[in-house]
Amino acid sequence: MNTIIWIIVIGLFVYGLVALLTRRDPGKSAPEKRQDTSMEILRERFARGEIDEEEYERRKEFLQNRRNG
Repeated sequence: MNTIIWIIVIGLFVYGLVALLTRRDPGKSAPEKRQDTSMEILRERFARGEIDEEEYERRKEFLQNRRNG
């Protein structure tokens, strides 16, 4: 009985350690992904003709400035 408890404890420890080491930090990757998605949407809207070149350039500059600072 005591051996089973130790096996469970060690198994939970290993599981927790693996989960901790393999998880991604959503705080660091989310803004970059959101920025890429914003640029993709902007490119698609320009390609479909929903916005003109002036509007495209203005919004692109805004997104790039927001990304850099």
